[in-house]
Amino acid sequence: MTNSPQVSRIRRTGTAIWSNAYILLSFTALFWAGNSIVGRAARDLTPPAALSFWRWSLALLFLLPLAWPHLKRDWPTLKANWKIMLVLGTLGIGAFNTLLYTGLQSTTALNAMLLQAAQPALILIAAAILMKERTSARQIAGVIISLAGVLAIISRGNVVTLTNFNLDRGDAIIAFAVLLWSIYTVTLRYRPAVHPLSFLAATLVIGVMIIAPFYAAEIVRGHLIVASRNSAFAIAYVAIFPSFFAYLFFNRGVELIGAASTGQFLNILPVMGAGLAMLFLGEQLQAFHVVGIALIFAGIFVAGKAHGATKAR
Repeated sequence: MTNSPQVSRIRRTGTAIWSNAYILLSFTALFWAGNSIVGRAARDLTPPAALSFWRWSLALLFLLPLAWPHLKRDWPTLKANWKIMLVLGTLGIGAFNTLLYTGLQSTTALNAMLLQAAQPALILIAAAILMKERTSARQIAGVIISLAGVLAIISRGNVVTLTNFNLDRGDAIIAFAVLLWSIYTVTLRYRPAVHPLSFLAATLVIGVMIIAPFYAAEIVRGHLIVASRNSAFAIAYVAIFPSFFAYLFFNRGVELIGAASTGQFLNILPVMGAGLAMLFLGEQLQAFHVVGIALIFAGIFVAGKAHGATKAR
């Protein structure tokens, strides 16, 4: 009984945090930013497919007790929509993070985070091409400005690099990963109407199955996880924080303030990631980073203003 006031205080604090979207989404952005930091820091300890495989396998293990009642109820719907679930699980779980960790083998976490800032612009492009959504001249202008920022980062401020196609392999892989994530985001509109935990668990199962052959290929080539405390920490971090907690917090944020506001708030992610990269990895902010991120955010602002005007009508 002596601990009851303290327990009550902890419960009240937990309830208050769970009801505050911006606290939850701040942690989400922090955890997702940390994903790139850990992926870069552990590049010599955990091969990319191995890190991705164990990240999602352990996250699925943590998630199943929560998701199982919903999965049993939603299984017929998930089974009937297996084709779109296969696409979503492959793009959102199987491909994106495996490619991200692969790119981080040779490029900086700072570059990776700033390239991911271009997602809103790429989502507009994917929606226009794949879903035939109408785009305004202002949205197109915003996309062009943001893509100019991406090119500034990829070329490291040297236009000659682009004309010679002498791009950093890691930057190119991460840019492709961001493109696939944008396609995944647009395709989410076709997801079956099931509980969010059922959907997440099902996509994790598919993603792990997609990653497994690549993980096996790494093992055959002799690319093994280095048995150490740091590699165990890296796997534990990416499984618990950017996977399990971040997805729970993200889904709760959407529930509290809606998808549009949640997406806009998470534009802080590359800023957090850049700060973490400089703080923990000693990476340096260069002039081309500043130019690139300024152009990316300018493009998001221009395109976002157009989107807001369209919604108002």
